[in-house]
Amino acid sequence: MSATSHLSTVYKPDFGLLTDLYQLTMAAGYYDQKLHQKKAIFHLFYRKAPFGGDFAVSAGLALAIDLVKGLKFSADDVQYLGRLKGANGKPLFKEPFLNYLQRMKFSGNIYAVPEGEIVLPHEPLLRIEGNIIECQLLETALLTVMNFSTLIATKAARIKAAAGPDTVLEFGLRRAQGIDGGLTASRSAYIGGCDATSNVWAGRYYGVPVKGTHAHSWVMAFPSEEKAFEAYAAAMPNNVIFLVDTYDTLDGIAEAIREATKLRARGHEMLGVRLDSGDLAELSIAAREMLDAAGFPDAQVIASDSLDEYAIAELKAKGARIDVWGIGTRLATAHDQPALGGVYKLAAIEEEDGEWSPRIKLSETAIKVSNPGRQGVRRYYDEKDGFPMGSIIYNQFNGEPTGRFYTEEGFSISIPPGLKEDELLRPVFEDGELVYSLPSLQCTRDRALKNWKKWSLITNFANFPHGLDAALQEEKMNLLEDFGFDAL
Repeated sequence: MSATSHLSTVYKPDFGLLTDLYQLTMAAGYYDQKLHQKKAIFHLFYRKAPFGGDFAVSAGLALAIDLVKGLKFSADDVQYLGRLKGANGKPLFKEPFLNYLQRMKFSGNIYAVPEGEIVLPHEPLLRIEGNIIECQLLETALLTVMNFSTLIATKAARIKAAAGPDTVLEFGLRRAQGIDGGLTASRSAYIGGCDATSNVWAGRYYGVPVKGTHAHSWVMAFPSEEKAFEAYAAAMPNNVIFLVDTYDTLDGIAEAIREATKLRARGHEMLGVRLDSGDLAELSIAAREMLDAAGFPDAQVIASDSLDEYAIAELKAKGARIDVWGIGTRLATAHDQPALGGVYKLAAIEEEDGEWSPRIKLSETAIKVSNPGRQGVRRYYDEKDGFPMGSIIYNQFNGEPTGRFYTEEGFSISIPPGLKEDELLRPVFEDGELVYSLPSLQCTRDRALKNWKKWSLITNFANFPHGLDAALQEEKMNLLEDFGFDAL
């Protein structure tokens, strides 16, 4: 099975009910008001970069594509909706609307940032164009897969950056937020830079490399650590990594070396030892010294136990001799920030005369005021080495971006001339038909690693040219004035 296998291989293919009830009540209202063919434009974006950073790694597009293709309501789905009651005990939804749902299929356009690209706050990860009911009914499902996938890919990128050339394994399935939380986390962590996962389901359905050895229960099931290691080496001679901290860790390392010596005599090599508790810096240094002295310089020291990018950096600063990092809970759950906070906002409505009317959400909180229009993201790179030099959100209804920004202090700055330009949002669906070819998961991971490395070289992100193009900023401010809103 390909690395871009579909959600429909795991779940039933109709995803119409994967939504919040208010999406359906709004859709019913649009239908009742005969607005169901009115065209609209929505954008999916996040407002604030996660984990105190400046940007995020886009992930989840492959899953989003499946959800769009599966925006359908089966006969059973429609019958279920027909049984829902309003406050007066009568059916919540009228029969004509339910009949419409059963015939409905997404017929609009979607533009998306490829997985593995860097996305800045307020830059759309997706732009959805089509009739307002279809766009509205996609909101919850798209946010579900894009928010979590992007969050975990970003966390994995941070962890991989901290680990440097070391191997990083994702071990989070047992602590994940449910079955699909584990499956999506494994896929996203691989995109972000993890080298493999313990999650066999992710290996089966998404082609993520799988790695694993034994648990403490294996050692405890035998009368001694010696017998446990001996049995495991006999059962899995080509996958021997001994977990050495069930009892006394240093004794466990010594026992692993004794068994590795016997294993070598049979023509196999111990791959390494795993530390899962205690002072990982001190124990890893001791393990490395013992392994080297015994003639096993290639045996790796693997560490787990509540690790993340901060713990890795701290252990490296202490001189830890760890080759492989097993990351579980704090990656699969994004432990320090378990939600991205992405949103889905209406930005334009097509009027009866065919003209597009901008829409804006107001708020006393400046960061929550949305941007109007048909938004594109224009990226600028150095022609020679591809280093990012700027990123503009602009309104495509106004033509090409001006290349000018307004800073928070009101100063106008411009993108330097002669840079390579790239339109970040790519066509994915046109008139309801898929027109985008998904790359392999390995290619997506390579893209993410390359992009993260380049963007991480920006030392002062506050001075990096990014944000709203001057023309869009002026349009936004004019709309705010029309509403008598001067909080910004």
